[in-house]
This record gives sequence, C-alpha cells and structure tokens, in this order.
Amino acid sequence: MKRIYGNKGFWVAVALAGVMALPSLARKKKVQPAKQQTVWVDSLSPNDRKRFEYFFTEAARQHAAGNLTAAFDLFEHARKIDPRAAEVYFYQSLYYTQLKKDSLALECMNKAIALNPDNLTYAERLAQYYIGMGQYDKAIGSYEALYAKNHSNTDALRILAQLYQQQKNYRMMLNTVGRLETEEGESEQLTLTKMRIYEMMNDPKAAYNELKTLSEQHPLDMVYKTMLGNWLMQHNRQKEAFKYFTDALKEEPDNAYAQMSLYDYYNATKQEEQAHQMLDKILMSRKTDTETRIMMFRSYIQTNESEGGDSTKVLALFNRVLNQPEPSSEVAELRAAYMSLKQMPADTVNAAFQKVLDIAPDNVNARLQLIQSLWNQRKYGEVITQSHAAHQYNPEEMVFYYFGGMAYYQKNDEDHALNEFRLGVAQLNEQSNKDLVSDLYAVMGDILYKKGRTEESMAAYDSCLQWKDDNVMALNNYAYYLSEQGKDLHKAESMSYKTIKAEPNNGTYLDTYAWILFMQERYADAKTYIDAALKNRDSTENNSTVLEHAGDIYAMNGITDEAVDFWKKAHTDDNPSTTLDWKIKNKQYISEEEFQKRMNPAVAEVKKQKTTGKATGRKTKRGRKK
Repeated sequence: MKRIYGNKGFWVAVALAGVMALPSLARKKKVQPAKQQTVWVDSLSPNDRKRFEYFFTEAARQHAAGNLTAAFDLFEHARKIDPRAAEVYFYQSLYYTQLKKDSLALECMNKAIALNPDNLTYAERLAQYYIGMGQYDKAIGSYEALYAKNHSNTDALRILAQLYQQQKNYRMMLNTVGRLETEEGESEQLTLTKMRIYEMMNDPKAAYNELKTLSEQHPLDMVYKTMLGNWLMQHNRQKEAFKYFTDALKEEPDNAYAQMSLYDYYNATKQEEQAHQMLDKILMSRKTDTETRIMMFRSYIQTNESEGGDSTKVLALFNRVLNQPEPSSEVAELRAAYMSLKQMPADTVNAAFQKVLDIAPDNVNARLQLIQSLWNQRKYGEVITQSHAAHQYNPEEMVFYYFGGMAYYQKNDEDHALNEFRLGVAQLNEQSNKDLVSDLYAVMGDILYKKGRTEESMAAYDSCLQWKDDNVMALNNYAYYLSEQGKDLHKAESMSYKTIKAEPNNGTYLDTYAWILFMQERYADAKTYIDAALKNRDSTENNSTVLEHAGDIYAMNGITDEAVDFWKKAHTDDNPSTTLDWKIKNKQYISEEEFQKRMNPAVAEVKKQKTTGKATGRKTKRGRKK
C-alpha cells in the first residue's frame, strides 16, 4: 500500500491521479460578459420583431420541455425571419448535439460566434465541442482565447491543464498551473499538483523540492511531513523516510496517517514484529477513526492473501477488535463480507451479518445480505422475521416488504403475503426502483387472481406494466388469465407475443401464446406454438396444463389420436378432471364451460358468474414462484 499525498481534499486527489479535474457545473462561473464594441441596430420591422420574438420564445420553451423536434421547427421559423440572430444558431447547435450530428452542431455554433464574437458562452460551447470530437489542439486554442479575454476565468485554466496533459505537454501544464497561482495565489494544492507534473516529467529532484518546500512552509502540519516520507519510500530512500515518520509521530503520537505509513515502512523493510505491533496499536486504539481501521484491515487482508490466505489469522484479528467496548459496525460488516468472500459455511456467515445488526440494526446492506442468504437456504420463517425487523428500522425500504411477502407466498400464506406487498407499494416515490415496484404489483396480481378478485388482479397487473412494460412474467400471467376469462384477447395476444420474443425457448410462454391463439380459433397457428412449447421439455415436461392444451389444440386441428394421447398424459393423480375423462372417452374437445352446462346447467351458470383462475379445475402453472 503506497501512501504519498494524504487526505488534503480535491486537489490532492487530482495530484494522485495526475489529472486536473473539470470544473463542477455547480461552480459559480467567473466569466464576465464582454462589453459590446458596436451599437446594435435592429434591421427588422416592429411587426417582424414581434413575430421573431414569439417564435423564438416558444421554441426556447419547447426546448426546455424536451420537445426538441418542435423546438427546432420553431427556431427555423425564427431564423427565416432574422437570419442574423446568433442565439437561434446557438440553440440549433444544441439540437444537433442531441442528435449526435457533430458537424452540423459545429457549423451552427461557428455561425453563432461569427454573428456575435464577443459572446463568451458561445466560445466556451465551441471549445467543448472540440473536446467532444477529440480535436484537442482546437480546444486548447479556444480555451486559451477564452482566458485571454477574461483572466478571472480560472475554470478555463483548469481545463487547459487537463488538455495539455492529454497531449503530454507537461511544460505547458506547469505554465498553466503557474497562471493559476497568479490568479488565485499560491496554495498547497497547486504545489502538490506541480510536484506530480514533475514526476510525470521524470524530474524527481524538482518533485522532491516542491514537496520539501511545502513541508518546510507548514512545519506544524504532520501530513506534509508524512507525505514527504512516503515519497522517499517510493524512491528507495527508506532511512530518510523512517526519520520523517518518527518525527511526525513524536509531534502527534496518534496521527493515523503517520502510523499507517510507518506500518507500511515496517512491511516494506521486512520487520514483521514491528509491523504487527504497529498494526495492533492502530486497530486497538480507541482514538483510531473507523475509516483508518477499515483501511488497515484491507491492507492486512491483502498482505495475508498474498502470503497464502490464512483466514484464521484474519478472523482472529477481527474478533479481537470487535470484542472491544463499542465495536464498529463497519468493521463487523467488513468481517462478514470477508467470510462470505472466503465461502465459509452459510450459518457462520449469517451469524456474522447478525453481529452487524446487533451493533447497527438499521444497516440496510447487512440485513439484505442476511435475508438473501436465508432465502437461498429456504429459511422462509427467518426471512419473515428479518423483514419485519427491517420495517421497524428501515420502514421506507420496499425491498424488505418484497422479501417478506415472497417468504409468506412460499409458505402458502397468501393473505399475509398480500398485506406485505400492499405495505410495500405504500412506500412508492419517484426514486423507487421500477423493477422492484413492478414485481410487487405482479405478485399481487397473481395472488388476487387466485383468490377470485379478478378486477383487482387486472388493476395490479396494469400498475405493474406501467412501471416496467417488459416484465415478461407479469405479461405472461396477465395474458393467460385474460384468455381464461375470454376477455381482451387481442390485448392478451399482444402481451404474450412480447414474452416469446424476449424468451423464444420458454415453454410456458409459448404455451400461453398457443392457448390465446386457440381461444381466437386460430387453430393451425396455435399448433405451431404448442409444438414449440412441447419441444422445450425443460419448462413443460409433465405439466398437465400444457399437455391438456396440446390435446385441445390437436383435436381442433383434426389430429384426434394424438389429442387423446396428450389428454391421457395430462390426466394424473395431481390433476383429476371429469372434463378430461369426457374428452378421452368421446375423443373430442369440449370447453369447461360447455361441459358444466351439460352436467349441471344451474351450477354452470353460477361458475360463469364467478370465474376465477381455478375455473377450469386445472393447475395453471405459470411459473411464478421463485
């Protein structure tokens, strides 16, 4: 682990990467509008000016609303009225940028600048175009021109530094940093940046001098003294480095940065005992902050793995630290993650995550990890317990309602499952995960349909698809249940077709599509898809519903003997059906509704009024349970 720069903020990170970061968009611009050099004279008549302003204003409004095509058309109207309006060409360049038509965007921006050369916003946008197109020489020229017009525009200098680095023009990088120092004054951050540039120039002497000067200018800041020591370590000057580390610790014995650096020194010089002592000192001290502890554990784990990966040593160290008063939940979580990574027994890993929750019961990640592990072990009762605990500490997290509901569903407790899902969707907001919301509504739809609450079920499916219109499992189930109802078959077909396009080898989805075609009396087409379903035995083998569908479809295509064979295979102890008995005996298809009419007209009428997912008396295996 190499440590040079310490934690001195943004510019130190810049120095580490060797790259000047682009200025934040939130940063207040220092660009001042240039003074007009000429008196502007309106060449339009008052009536044309009004027309121009109308079209331009409406175009700008449409652009802001994201209606780019409409905005462009309106800008074209404005341009035809006033072909010298620079602002129109500016907006048109933005439109072409959205379409990734860089050449047209560049052409429009150049026109805008030609018409209004003093507009610095236009000039900066042009420079950005050049960067996007990889034309760095032109981008440099543009930003240099921007800076020449306004020396307070230090954002331009920061971008220039990055562009010069892109071209490995380190001399100009130094020049640019020098100009930044002129505008903003010398600073620690800029000095560190210069040091890094010298290193890129392979001038270690100059780099060392910059860092040494910084340390001497701030004798009370042990960070710089430690930085200098780390720089010396990286340049094989260990003895000098050791002195800087120890000097820093004499001044600040609890300086975590200096302690970590000294630990690295002992490791690098193969002084294992001293390294272990320093590690203990850092980890066991109550003055050590959590971030430092985590860094040290990661460093130790990395070293341990390079030496063979003796997990007993790592876990012993974790346990010693966690057995202290007021243990850190972050350290406990790292321990659990390490145990999981090492593929230790599931119950052991679960206990580790539970330890995290004992310390910090509101830790969302740890509870999710534990629930996922329990789910994989099919310990649905414990999943429910953990999900309910999460409701207390993280009531806004929908994922816990999902897991709790699915656990109830797996236990065939559909009422409690439905309640969990409803509590989950009650947490909806604009930032909600659309996949999760969609699945919540989808399972609600499944349960409600099974309970005979058809209208509520369909409403749940509609909500599901509003959040995620390609939820294939929901599309399949919704389509199939519509076909069972004999309703909206065109809608059902459209939804079902999406599923077989998404998963063309899914036997269940192919069966659904075949059945919908059958319900539309498209028997030949239905046979094509039921044959495809039957070929995908992984998902349709021994599925009585699919086999019965096959028999029905074959019968209506006049292939009677094979139809009877399918019906016989569908007639099992798990799927006893008097309707199937009739089909087999009479060697012909009959709908469930028609069969009930013949057997008991009064009962049939009642069933017709109360049609549910169980109306056929068959198991409608749509593949929901996960």
